[in-house]
Amino acid sequence: METMKIADVRDMTPDQMDDEVVKLRKEAFNMRFQRATGQLENTARLREIRRTIARIKTIQGERRKAEASA
Repeated sequence: METMKIADVRDMTPDQMDDEVVKLRKEAFNMRFQRATGQLENTARLREIRRTIARIKTIQGERRKAEASA
């Protein structure tokens, strides 16, 4: 899976963002189990997931701030 770009996140609706965060958190949870049992092959993917979640949360915060000031 490819890293999600910030432009892709900005094009998402709030519901799509929420769904993506849930999906990524599930994937990260499963990968942590794989790492604990020694089955994880792509260790860099965990970092990508964390950063993508952070990107989505940042855009969500920006949008909430813009709505509050409007």
